[in-house]
Amino acid sequence: MVHYNQHGVDYPVTKGMEKGEFMVTKPAAKVEHIIPNKPKMNLIGLCPDPEDLINQQPRICLQKLKPLAYKSILSSDLFDAEMLYEVSKVAAYLQLKRITPVNVLSDKILATAFFEPSTRTRLSFESSMLHLGGKTLSVAEAASTGVAKGEKLLDIGQMFNSYADVVVIRHTQQKAIQELSEYLRIPMINGGNGSDEHPTQALADWYTLLKWKPTLAIDAPSQNQLHLGIVGTPGNMRTVKSFLIMALLFKKDIERITIVSEMADPLGVEVQSFCDSSPIPIYISNDLQTVVSDLDVIYMNSIAFLGDGYRMLGSRFKLNKDTKFKRDAVILHPLARKDELDVSLDHTPHNLYFNQADGAVFIRQALLLSIFDRLEQIFPDTLIA
Repeated sequence: MVHYNQHGVDYPVTKGMEKGEFMVTKPAAKVEHIIPNKPKMNLIGLCPDPEDLINQQPRICLQKLKPLAYKSILSSDLFDAEMLYEVSKVAAYLQLKRITPVNVLSDKILATAFFEPSTRTRLSFESSMLHLGGKTLSVAEAASTGVAKGEKLLDIGQMFNSYADVVVIRHTQQKAIQELSEYLRIPMINGGNGSDEHPTQALADWYTLLKWKPTLAIDAPSQNQLHLGIVGTPGNMRTVKSFLIMALLFKKDIERITIVSEMADPLGVEVQSFCDSSPIPIYISNDLQTVVSDLDVIYMNSIAFLGDGYRMLGSRFKLNKDTKFKRDAVILHPLARKDELDVSLDHTPHNLYFNQADGAVFIRQALLLSIFDRLEQIFPDTLIA
């Protein structure tokens, strides 16, 4: 159906970029896309400087990252605070282009085996490997593999041993990484296993927060502790679960955590065990508006893969430019988003989620360099502790 706007132009009208407004859909010949001559690291939203992170302690402590060498990255629980800080510093040097890791992984092949749809995770891992001089193989969907004919994941694991040096796996089922690991003899990176975990997304999340507030990396007690809000259900959302597990590492910096969920028990047995062992007090609320004005950081997600499909959980919790945020509050979101995070927030200083997506490439580069134990080849002695 053709709609007419107030100027009488007979282009279709769709929901626009600001709440309550509409965008006229134009033919390609009428669309103007301007590319700046000197693009910034991030043109939209808050863009913390990676320099602030490495200024705290410029030298990289390689010994803290040695445990990652030829290690599979299956859970956020693998990381402690020091390891997270050091791998984030490596990412900061990469983002600032202070080191040049060209061709450092030219002898390595990364396979991305995605049996569930992905945009950012698959492309950022492939981009990371290519920036390091490596090569990539890609399985973009389950239908293009032997799984569609009933092939078992343990046999696919055996196949990867011959084809690649590291594999990133995403699957709709939690048990996938366990099955794949039976015959797999190369490092495996969990890119999301059902509703269980997504550890490299959590690395990207906390790399972003460390750039935003570098004092999180300092051992001294914080004078301004954070109230961390999580909108989602850690027991059913892999990104939220992995983010929360890493959040519990920052007991000196986080005053309390409030989980906003419509579920009576949003944690589940495993996440509850992590929380019980942490000194950070955790509160559960079912009303976002009563707590949002007190939150310093808001981590939000609403999409969960449950059973055999995607479900929206907590869809009644929404943020937009009219939300009564704390003045310096920031929002993180792993994306993709629906209407829980309105586009009216994109051009505000609360938007840290685009920077979060941008930084994922650099933290995954840092992770790959650590897994293949190549950091000493690219860092000069002056930057090694």
